[in-house]
Amino acid sequence: MDTMRERFISTTSRLLDDHPRLAVVLAEISRDGFAPAARRHPDRVINVGIREQLLIGVGGGLALTGMRPVVHTFASFLVERPFEQVKLDFGHQGVGGVLVSAGGSYDWPAGGFTHMSPGDVALMDTLDGWHIHVPGHPDEAEALIRRAAAGDGRDYVRLSEQSNARPRPLSGPGFHTVREGRGGVVIAVGPMLDNVLAATEGLDTTVLYATTVRPFDGAAVRRAVAAGDAADVVIVEPYLAGTSTAAANDALSDIPHRVLGLGVARRELRRYGQLHEHLAAQGLDPASLRERISAFLGR
Repeated sequence: MDTMRERFISTTSRLLDDHPRLAVVLAEISRDGFAPAARRHPDRVINVGIREQLLIGVGGGLALTGMRPVVHTFASFLVERPFEQVKLDFGHQGVGGVLVSAGGSYDWPAGGFTHMSPGDVALMDTLDGWHIHVPGHPDEAEALIRRAAAGDGRDYVRLSEQSNARPRPLSGPGFHTVREGRGGVVIAVGPMLDNVLAATEGLDTTVLYATTVRPFDGAAVRRAVAAGDAADVVIVEPYLAGTSTAAANDALSDIPHRVLGLGVARRELRRYGQLHEHLAAQGLDPASLRERISAFLGR
């Protein structure tokens, strides 16, 4: 199976052939993957070099001319380093585009903390009007990228090396019910679904699956809580723990409830290790999730 990043490259390369309004802006990352598309469309595959502020500026400038820019690099260099440009060149200017990241929270541990971005979604959540997508499988990544490329809004698509074993149908942007129960609700975001399903096996809980986390589907959470016996919600996110707890609290503001946010801690893990070791260290492997979820739900 190809990775989400590989699927993004192949999908976007095909979209360039069919949609003359589309342009891709790179900052060296994935340059080789887009080389065939660049030969076919040299005016619409632009590599600015290792200049991430310029990366966003060029994308915003293309959007001002009516183009639909797809802007891509690692999450730490796409969101964190040029955040002022994201805020101003897209949001303040009132234009749309598609930001597509790779690297996630710790997909390439050998790159060190400079290449880790567990706070990217929380940071993007401070801006108005962005749709934030977190696919859990390459097929979902392709569907979300196609949907975003065809639109006019501001979209952030967060790709990861971690993937669920199989894709889920994406009939719309809301949360989807994967398993029904009455003893609480667990929301699994993107590549966390398989681990959540393993962790909650045999527990009387509803599992909701989220690939688009902003806007937050508060209506789905309210329906799931109303159908059960306990207004307890656990959110398992592959980025900064607690990123979506405020959104869940707002959705249930008129209902007595509890919310637990599980995800990546703020502490820096200074041993590079491997992806699966980071998952375990953050308590996001199935065994750790089962212990934490069961303790919160009183199982």
